[in-house]
Amino acid sequence: MTTPNSTLRAVRLGLVMSQDEFARAVRDAGQRTGQPNDATKRLVQRWESGETAAPRPVYARALEAVTGLPIEALGFAAPVPQLRVSGDGHGGHDVQNSPVGIPAANGQPTPQTAPRGNYSGIWLSTYEFFSSGRDQTFTGKHHVVLLQHGNRLTGRSLPQGSLNPDSPLTLDLQVEGNIVTGTWNEQTASDGYYRGARYFGALQMLVEPTGRRMAGKWVGFGKEFDVNTGPWQLEFADADTGKATIAKYNRAPE
Repeated sequence: MTTPNSTLRAVRLGLVMSQDEFARAVRDAGQRTGQPNDATKRLVQRWESGETAAPRPVYARALEAVTGLPIEALGFAAPVPQLRVSGDGHGGHDVQNSPVGIPAANGQPTPQTAPRGNYSGIWLSTYEFFSSGRDQTFTGKHHVVLLQHGNRLTGRSLPQGSLNPDSPLTLDLQVEGNIVTGTWNEQTASDGYYRGARYFGALQMLVEPTGRRMAGKWVGFGKEFDVNTGPWQLEFADADTGKATIAKYNRAPE
């Protein structure tokens, strides 16, 4: 029995690409780098269904070029977390695709129970952070595609679905009852204040009884080795993840 790669599917949907378009983009990336490949819609289907658990190196490099993410962050592997302090007050750990779970006293993950509902759909993500360099609090907003498989939630912001263009956000979360725990990863805009820096951190939220809102806090390290936190919430917008609905939300939030 295979486990679907919902992370890759969330990233593809976040790029507003069909499986055909994604396969074409992978082929084009191979041509540009002088390492041609034969990516097809069927191959993308095998990746997303979990039938193919890991792509060959030539495809891995093309996937990284298309998505802008390391192959480990596309649902194909679970590397050992690596921590690196970076950035301004918005900062966070540089955790690459950390396994998500709630540790027990012995350090092992606790047994997982079935989630209360399915949270797949389009959500509005809103967080606040204090910039020590500018001595001011800012708000980040993204329209995010969330996909759920079992207890795991993976999310990717839409290309034009944020207040700050060119700042993709990814979420890797796990549902335990009404508690959602995981990591976030944001690549800031290359022409913005943070000049393309990538930030990582942890996130924990509580799901309201309606299942239409999650609220909690993020945590991460700042440039002075201090621990920063701030509020974060996800508000449900639409259960449909079809191309027309994704196009509707592929815009800056109000």
